[in-house]
Amino acid sequence: QVQVVESGGDLVQAGGSLRLSCTVSGLKFGRHAMCWFRQAPGKEREGVSCITATGVWVEYTDSVKGRFTSSRDNADKTLYLQMNSLKPEDTAMYYCGVHYVNNCPGDWSTGHEITYWGQGTRVTVSS
Repeated sequence: QVQVVESGGDLVQAGGSLRLSCTVSGLKFGRHAMCWFRQAPGKEREGVSCITATGVWVEYTDSVKGRFTSSRDNADKTLYLQMNSLKPEDTAMYYCGVHYVNNCPGDWSTGHEITYWGQGTRVTVSS
């Protein structure tokens, strides 16, 4: 049984930092691209980042470029999202998703090709 568990969400002031983690069990983690998504209240889900299975290539949505960094530790089966210079508009529930393939597909930000989702971790950025 595949389990995807996010952690690290918290309340933080604008300009602060957080590191989210996502641990995966029940599959060969190192064979799958991984993504972070977020969904703010009243808004649609948004793709934040996608990292290939080897961790060599990462893509980001424009609004987080230069502030967020995604990384992974395949030995520990863990995905990370380092979030710096947080803004109130980063407030959302953050989810990680497992791709079936090892590369980030062209439409990764839609989430349509995610095979497993976590339950999410809440990030709140106060102004």
